[in-house]
Amino acid sequence: MDTLISNIKQLVNTREESKLLRGTELSVLPCIENAFVIIEDGTIVEYGVMSSLKHQTSNFKQTIDASGQFIFPCWCDSHTHLVFAASREEEFVDKIKGMSYADIAAKGGGILNSARKLNEMTEDELFNVSWKRLEEVSKLGTGAIEIKSGYGLTVEGELKMLHVIKRLKDRSALSIKSTFLGGHTYPLAYKEDHQGYIDLIINEMLPVIAKEKLADFIDVFCENGFFSPEETETISKAGMRYGLKPKIHANQLNFSGGVETGIKLGAVSVDHLETVNGDIINKLAKSETIGTLLPTAAFFLRMPFQPARQMIDAGCAIALASDYNPGSSPSGNMNLVVAMSCSGMQMLPEEAINAATINGAYAMQLQNEVGSITAGKKANLIFSKPMPSLAYMPYSFGSNLIDKVMINGEIA
Repeated sequence: MDTLISNIKQLVNTREESKLLRGTELSVLPCIENAFVIIEDGTIVEYGVMSSLKHQTSNFKQTIDASGQFIFPCWCDSHTHLVFAASREEEFVDKIKGMSYADIAAKGGGILNSARKLNEMTEDELFNVSWKRLEEVSKLGTGAIEIKSGYGLTVEGELKMLHVIKRLKDRSALSIKSTFLGGHTYPLAYKEDHQGYIDLIINEMLPVIAKEKLADFIDVFCENGFFSPEETETISKAGMRYGLKPKIHANQLNFSGGVETGIKLGAVSVDHLETVNGDIINKLAKSETIGTLLPTAAFFLRMPFQPARQMIDAGCAIALASDYNPGSSPSGNMNLVVAMSCSGMQMLPEEAINAATINGAYAMQLQNEVGSITAGKKANLIFSKPMPSLAYMPYSFGSNLIDKVMINGEIA
C-alpha cells in the first residue's frame, strides 16, 4: 500500500457519500478524532479511528504522523478569473478616492482595462503568469478550481484565455474546470451594437470552443450596464446547445434579474448575490441552483456582505468562492474567504467549511472526485499546523495555519 496518515487529531468532513448541502444541513460537519487515512494511487481508500486500523505500518511505502494536526479536504474554489494579464492597483486607489465600479468602467477601466492588457500579451506570457498564481493558490489549500475567460472580448483574446486554461489543466495536478465568459462586458467597438457582439459570441466564438472542447460551462455577467436578462438567456442557451452548462454572474450591483434567469435556465450556480431580497432568496431555495457567495469581492468593493444567514435559514444551497480577479478580488486565498464568511456573513465555521469544500465541488460538478474525505475520492488534503480547535482556523484569520498540502496523494 502507498501511504498511511496516522494519529490525525481531527479528520474533517468525512462522508460515506456526497450530497449537496442546503439549509441546516450545512452546519453538520462530520469529523473523526484520532484518525487515520490510507491512500493508494492518489485516492482515499480507507479512513477511520486509529483503534480500527488493521494494517501494520510496515505495509506502507510512506507513513505520515499527523499528531496534533487537523486534516481537511482541499478547498474547492468554484468561481475565479485567475487567468489575467496584470494587476489593477491604480483602480484600487481610484476606489479609495471615491470612484465607483461603474465610474471606473465608464472611463475604460475595469474589465476593459484587463482586456486591453491581455490582448497585448502572448499566450506563453499569459500562461506563465497564470501558472504562478495557480501554484500560489494550491499552496494555500485549493485543490479544485474553476477558471473563467472574459478578459479577451475578441475571438482571438477569448480563445487565447481558454487555450491557457487548457494548458493549465494539462500541466497541473489540480482539478480544473473551464468557463467561457465571453459575455463579461461589451467591448468598446460594440458599445452601441449589442446584437453584433452577441452574434460574434454565438457564431464565431462558440463553434470553435465546442470543436476544441475548451470549456465546461458558459457564464454571463447579468447586470445593469452589462448584459440584460434577455441577452443573458440568449447567450446561455447558445452555449447550452453545445453542451456547456450555464453559470450566471447575478445581482452583484443591482436587482438585475440574474438570479431569476439562472433559475429559469437550470444554471449550476448563480454567483455574487450581494443584492437580493426575501423573494429572490425563496426562489433560489426552491430551485436546484447553487448560490455561490464571494465575500472577498464585497469586502474589496466596500459593499454589504451577501446575506448568507438569511439564505441558509431559507434552505438555499450555498457555496463559497474567491472570485480571484485583478479588479474586485485580487486574492485566491480560500482560508480568508472562509474566515470572512464567518466574521462578515455570520456563517458558522462548519457551514463555511462545507460551503468551501463539498458544495464548492458541486458548483463545479466535481462532487464525485473532491470536496470531502470519502473513499474513492482524490487524496487532496490540507494538513493544518497544530490548532486547539476547528473554529481556530477562521478565528485566527491573519495566521497561515497550513502546514502542507497534498494533491492526488503527493505533498505539493
